[in-house]
Amino acid sequence: MTALTAAAIVAIAGLAYLAEGTIAAPPAATGSASPSPDASSTAPPPVPADSGDGKRVVYSLEQRRVWLMGAEGGETPLATFTVMPSTVDPLPGAYQVTSRSESVTGSDGIPVRYVVRFTTVDGVTVGFSAAADGSTPRPDPNLRTGGIRQTLADSQTMWEFAVQGTSVVVVP
Repeated sequence: MTALTAAAIVAIAGLAYLAEGTIAAPPAATGSASPSPDASSTAPPPVPADSGDGKRVVYSLEQRRVWLMGAEGGETPLATFTVMPSTVDPLPGAYQVTSRSESVTGSDGIPVRYVVRFTTVDGVTVGFSAAADGSTPRPDPNLRTGGIRQTLADSQTMWEFAVQGTSVVVVP
């Protein structure tokens, strides 16, 4: 009986770890990606104050989190998820999506999908993307890379939301 209980705890912990990345459903289909009114204490943090208004991507460097905010002016995110920062961080400020690529090789040599670029820092292009294999490992600290990595599902959500010209607000 003890072995079954231990196995169940390990399985639940593994599922919880896998579910940690995506908090809300993609904004495309139903618009029901808002957190439920009975959300538990594990609800994601609110969008940072002074992060602008209207349709925008909010990226918090300290929280390693992105919020996709709709055009309606509300402060309830359409989606929010954690990201793995690159080795080159953009400065806090307001940017715009400058280009997108569905599939390319990242600055670290890894094939990536759903690339949404918004700035360049000291010659390194910075943007959101997903490794083609879906992994989100820590970047090699010896490389100067600008790929802010997401899961494939989160990256596709970002891709659908952040078209060229969409505001990207970086906060500390």
